[in-house]
Amino acid sequence: MSNDDQYGGGGAGGSGYGEIGGTGQTRTRLPDSPSDQYGPPRRTPRASRGLVTVVGVVVLLIAAIAFANQSGDAPSTPTTNTPPPPASTAATGTRPVDGKNAGIPSGFAQTEQGAQSAAANYAVALGSDGMFKKNSRHALVDGIYTPDAAARLKGPQDEAYSTAFLARLGLDANGAPPQDSTFITRTVPVGTRVDNYSPTSAKISVWCTGLIGMSGPKSTDPVRTSWRTWTFDLAWAGTDWKISSDTSHDGPAPVPGDVPASTADDISKATKEFGGFTYAR
Repeated sequence: MSNDDQYGGGGAGGSGYGEIGGTGQTRTRLPDSPSDQYGPPRRTPRASRGLVTVVGVVVLLIAAIAFANQSGDAPSTPTTNTPPPPASTAATGTRPVDGKNAGIPSGFAQTEQGAQSAAANYAVALGSDGMFKKNSRHALVDGIYTPDAAARLKGPQDEAYSTAFLARLGLDANGAPPQDSTFITRTVPVGTRVDNYSPTSAKISVWCTGLIGMSGPKSTDPVRTSWRTWTFDLAWAGTDWKISSDTSHDGPAPVPGDVPASTADDISKATKEFGGFTYAR
């Protein structure tokens, strides 16, 4: 019996079929019981070992996540030099204005947000092709400037948009492009900045990109992009924000990308197919 290997093996010669007690008989082992006379019970299979391992891994993972989310630093107090959070430039969900004055959005709220929306839309209007035709320019100026500012600007603007200036852009004296050509001028606000604000006045800067040029087979002034910052001094004029004065300067401008320039036909088609927006914060 001392040669038993628990599976009937281990006899003389190690053949696995050795004799038990010298009789050559095979022993059949009955199920284990506390009174098993052949020795201690066999180990039962540990079916729960895999489950215990999985539970342990899950517990360690949860602990690691909780530790990673902890911060040992106390919250810092925001300073004036701290950049604004991303939410400050996200859409607020406030419904844009639906009023129009000479084709320009109007009826902005008497709030900081309303002043930003007004400034963005006024930049779009001042960068539109309406500025290159006298009648539409006067209507536009009357619509977005205070009465005093509008009266002060019309004369100098008429001189600035002279016949010679329009000719350099390929336009005739009335601001019309040649046949089979499309004059393109469009301003797209990138962001706004509140420089000063009160319920009756505000100073808002608008960073813009834009398109300007002539698209056509004989154009000598192809459509190009521009970057400009427009700063508006706004006054609350009874029911809306109006421009009392404004200034602008070039930039900031990013490095030009690697996208190849499109053909004149593609630019003309895109300008006709893609309309502009009413901008609101």
